[in-house]
Amino acid sequence: MQHEQQAAEFNIEEARRVLGDVFAPWVRDLGLSIDSIEYAPPPGAAAGWQPGAILRMAFSERLCRHGGIVCGQALMALADTSMVIAILAANRGYRPMTTVDQTTHFMRAVTSSDVLADARVVRVGRTMSFGRVTLFSAGDNKPAAMVSSAFAML
Repeated sequence: MQHEQQAAEFNIEEARRVLGDVFAPWVRDLGLSIDSIEYAPPPGAAAGWQPGAILRMAFSERLCRHGGIVCGQALMALADTSMVIAILAANRGYRPMTTVDQTTHFMRAVTSSDVLADARVVRVGRTMSFGRVTLFSAGDNKPAAMVSSAFAML
């Protein structure tokens, strides 16, 4: 019954509230927004569907290193934050967690564009959860980085 109540209560508005209330002020300063969350397969979902979230990091010169390239540190923070929101969606509610590992493979630079993070939960466990994030340049929708991560569930 409690799990059903959580499912009904956890929606995109609740995810946005968590983004604004739970994360450190400097993470909020990244200009992140939540475009969507998925905790149940949409109609016609592929067999390998996974719960997740799509977040957007608004372009800002403040996030760029020399040459107008969005810095890796901002991209890694976006990936980490988006995976937390995806795990919350899979759990259908807030649960404290901490990052244990994050591996980022940068494939190409992002310049003068918002960045989209498509975070998918590979496995949610009682003590550990695992996920993958693909970061895209919103300007051309081409992948910029692939991230795999592990979280300890507290």
